[in-house]
Amino acid sequence: MSFDADLTACATLVERADPWRFRAVMAAPLAARRQLFALYAFNVEVARAPWVTQEPMIAEMRLQWWRDVCEQIAKGEVVRRHEVATPLASVLTPPRAQLLDELVAARRWDIYKDAFEDAAHFARYIDQTAGHLAWVAASTLGQADEQVVRDAAFAAGIAAWLRAIPELEARGRIPLLDGTNEGVVTLAKDALARLAKARARRSTISRAARPALLHVGPAAAILSAAVRDPGAVIEGRLPDPVDGDRFGLAFRAITGRW
Repeated sequence: MSFDADLTACATLVERADPWRFRAVMAAPLAARRQLFALYAFNVEVARAPWVTQEPMIAEMRLQWWRDVCEQIAKGEVVRRHEVATPLASVLTPPRAQLLDELVAARRWDIYKDAFEDAAHFARYIDQTAGHLAWVAASTLGQADEQVVRDAAFAAGIAAWLRAIPELEARGRIPLLDGTNEGVVTLAKDALARLAKARARRSTISRAARPALLHVGPAAAILSAAVRDPGAVIEGRLPDPVDGDRFGLAFRAITGRW
């Protein structure tokens, strides 16, 4: 399967900005890569939009641009020409475009320096970012149980979030409701519990949809490390999901046991 210039640009963008997911896509069957690279490139563009400027208004405008793209797709309109938006439009159905619009809206938290309102707000942020992306990816590829996908994605989202804590704090954000060691351990344990729950129902994810969850694999090692040594979170010593998962990814790709 050949990629056109847009999909090649999407793959390059993901490779540079999100090597964790890039490796997972490259381990997926060729037929899945077209959809996943478009979705993950969109996610990169949206995730970095709040951080490329110090001006909140400009950041808001960048996110609004992507919300407009999602709205156009949801309405069945012709999407503005863009190396990511154009292939994205060929992947999404209107309902999935609406979910990605919620993902973009959730990223507004990244612009400002306010703490999360409460535990429900934080959980909703993780679900609307990591969860929505994984569910759109999985449901695009094949049949899957939505709650299983979201539980697995929540674990991967928390693992990525804990790895990002040092940079988030350096940029003046308040990423955790409870930043104590006990709070970190509780959060990591809750995420591990949801991952175990998802893996117990692995059979509800069709073979076609499994590539959307290949990136989940390293989450267990990262979360377990946070439980054993919560100080590793703030010190940036959690395992690297790329370097520490080279053989594990190959195993998951062959067996489908994410």
